Amino acid sequence: MTGSSSQASHLPIVSVIIPCYNQGKYLSKAIESVLEQTYRHFEIIVVDDGSVDDTKTVATVYPEVKYVFQRNQGLAAARNTGIENCKGSLIVFLDSDDWLVPEALQINTTFILQQPELAFVSGSYMLFYELENKVRKIIQEVKADNYVQMLQGNYIGMIATVMFRKWIFDSFRYDTSLKVCEDYDLYLKITRKYPAIQHEKLIAVYRMHDKNLSGNHIRMLETSTSLLDRQKNHVSGEREIKALKDGRASWKFYYSALMYEDLLHQLFTGKKMNRKYIHALIQNNKKLYLKFMYIRSFHKTRRQLKKIIPDFILRKLGKSTAPVPGKVNMGDLNVTEPFSTEFAYDRGGPVDRYYIENFLQKNESLVKGRVLEIGDSDYTQRYGGSKVVQSDILHVDATNIYATIVGDLSDAPQIPANSFDCIILTQTLHLIYNFKAAVETCFRILKPGGVLLLTVPGISHVDQSEWGKYWLWSFTNNSISKILEEFFSPDKIKIATFGNVLIATAFLYGMGLPEVTREQLDSFDPHYQVIITATAVK
Repeated sequence: MTGSSSQASHLPIVSVIIPCYNQGKYLSKAIESVLEQTYRHFEIIVVDDGSVDDTKTVATVYPEVKYVFQRNQGLAAARNTGIENCKGSLIVFLDSDDWLVPEALQINTTFILQQPELAFVSGSYMLFYELENKVRKIIQEVKADNYVQMLQGNYIGMIATVMFRKWIFDSFRYDTSLKVCEDYDLYLKITRKYPAIQHEKLIAVYRMHDKNLSGNHIRMLETSTSLLDRQKNHVSGEREIKALKDGRASWKFYYSALMYEDLLHQLFTGKKMNRKYIHALIQNNKKLYLKFMYIRSFHKTRRQLKKIIPDFILRKLGKSTAPVPGKVNMGDLNVTEPFSTEFAYDRGGPVDRYYIENFLQKNESLVKGRVLEIGDSDYTQRYGGSKVVQSDILHVDATNIYATIVGDLSDAPQIPANSFDCIILTQTLHLIYNFKAAVETCFRILKPGGVLLLTVPGISHVDQSEWGKYWLWSFTNNSISKILEEFFSPDKIKIATFGNVLIATAFLYGMGLPEVTREQLDSFDPHYQVIITATAVK
């Protein structure tokens, strides 16, 4: 529909194309989300891809909808049909099980009209988990180097957030041979030749349910990596070649991790094992394959033993290294006071610093360009060295002579967006009341491609000196994952935990780093998380 105001007659028509195949139960939500748009110059085209449900009935209830039927040819062909039947100069593709937020067309139209050179503009979105009735924001901003960013992974994530200029389809169409990732293929082709931007504003909602095409991990992995292989003859220069290589590795890791999680779920719920996933792990991530096979072997052995050995004996066998109850020799630990109340700085240094500094050393290649650190610049200098172009120090206290920026990380509008290549945030988040806002600030002030290097305490005593009154939180890998995923794309986040029951105990008692062995330190048990580390790339 279009407005009647003559003043607005110059505004372009946006064609919203909704392909639908047997998803009539969702279709009305998608259509009505378009009808509720604040931007009123649009048309709605529903392309029925040979549905046998009530798709036609639902679509034709709305007089504003142009209904087009074709025999079943797949999503790519349905989108192409929509292009052939639309009249707008701007195009949005909305899957029939998703929906737009009311300001979606207004936001993207404003962006694209301000920059005539853009082939498309894309925004952020929310995941709606149908079974759990929960939502999660996926926010990412990309203002430059879109082809390089796209080689590293599909930063867009949801097709409905994209507004295309129609002229782009004079050169490109959806590849109908692709059953999945047809949008990723199109983005790669377009960004190789034309500019585009991705902004942080919320555009659409992606409904997650058991019939999502993206649930087929093997097919998604094979297709995404094969699409990158198609780009081999087009990439040039060290940066693009590296981005393509990193992209293949990233897709392999991402989908291998999903298959590993599915296999574990099948194992522990007694469901039939997906053997194709096991073979895929062998080919793409042997480390996860070996880890799964070890867990599977242990689980199988325990089930077999349970058939012939009483549970109380199994429990004893499972704890064969533990002393008999009542015979524990506490030794030096048989005290209620710690050995040190200063995190063992008086006993050779804190145990947790071993994990923090190993983490930074492992990621020292990322400490470069303009770097922000909290409190001082020790780690910036130590791990960045000559790679650092500018070092900034954030401190809440204006009297700190070393601070280049004074402010609270959870409320720092004075820091410009897209400023830093790296933020080092070690052992700080637990001192900030509004820690989510602090992470949001980090995301905002990082440049596209910039990285947050984060460490937080898990098992720890509370500081007994000046920082005690600010000590508010402890974290786990799960809580850090949820916090980061509110702002960073999940495939751009890597989280690890460090510690075990011995190291956790040593740390609580205040034992110094020289009092434990390297072997003890390097034994990791996720049930005793002394330190959680994370890298998050914008």
